[in-house]
Amino acid sequence: MRALRFDHFGDPHVLHLADVPDPATQPGDAVIAVKAASVNPSDLKNVAGQVGGTSLPRVPGRDFSGVVIDGPHDWIGAEVWGTGGDMGITRDGSHAELLAIPPAALARKPEHLSFEEASAVGVNFLTAWLGTVEVAQLAVGETIAVFGVSGGVGGAVAQIAQSLGARVIGLDRAKPADDTPAASIIDGFVALDGNSHDVGSQVKKLTAGMGAAVVYDTVGGVTTPAALASLARRGRLVVISAVAHRKVEIDLIDLYRNETQILGCNSLNLDVAESGPRLSRLAPYFESGQFRPLPVANRYGLDHGMDAYLAVEEHVRGRVVICP
Repeated sequence: MRALRFDHFGDPHVLHLADVPDPATQPGDAVIAVKAASVNPSDLKNVAGQVGGTSLPRVPGRDFSGVVIDGPHDWIGAEVWGTGGDMGITRDGSHAELLAIPPAALARKPEHLSFEEASAVGVNFLTAWLGTVEVAQLAVGETIAVFGVSGGVGGAVAQIAQSLGARVIGLDRAKPADDTPAASIIDGFVALDGNSHDVGSQVKKLTAGMGAAVVYDTVGGVTTPAALASLARRGRLVVISAVAHRKVEIDLIDLYRNETQILGCNSLNLDVAESGPRLSRLAPYFESGQFRPLPVANRYGLDHGMDAYLAVEEHVRGRVVICP
């Protein structure tokens, strides 16, 4: 089969198209003919050697959609989707013509979504679900402030929060574009201008002085002071990233007096088998149209896979998808 591959770490130029053996399978494994596979920022970090634990040589790619061509009899011909924190790291990923996964990872693709749309769901919505539902346990009637609401994870958090009956405040450098799902969901918007105290004051102004019960910070580092300033008493801060600063100063007296909880969330810890059931749980929301992925903006064949990675590196608007 043909696959993107990297033999050493670096920028997207280390990727090359290679003819490699069809994926090795264990008894019961399913083989997927990949129809579409999105490129995530975490895929770039993996190729750059910033994830840790990646064995080389490796086929990258976490998210995918496709058709089962071998494996459990009742799955043959099924249209499926998937993602996994082990994909492209300790097992070959989805930026290839074929992909082998364990049967526990199989999840039927929502009919409402095209292959390209389905391939743009995994990392964003699994990370959003993990942090919002499983970690922060956002409840009906609570307010959540989403830092980076215009991005893939932030937009997914907004949609999940609305489905839970929560109120959503969005924060970003610019409001979500009109064609993105988050645009019609947020109940208030605060521009991120670098002044953490001012940002926190604006969030509290939108919450009758209380602050947000949950802050989901998809940026981290540069936004951590503003995120902490936006929390209500006994608020929960969900952290998934750190931009520019790995280390930040925290006033511990303010922290304990406010009874603040800081919760780390890492979807890389969910392997492809653990991710499948979660996608199945999300599927009805996509079937009904309540959840929507970010629009697919750029499509590339495998022979232009490096260009797909470069497009993500350049922060193109919308999702980037490889169609083998």
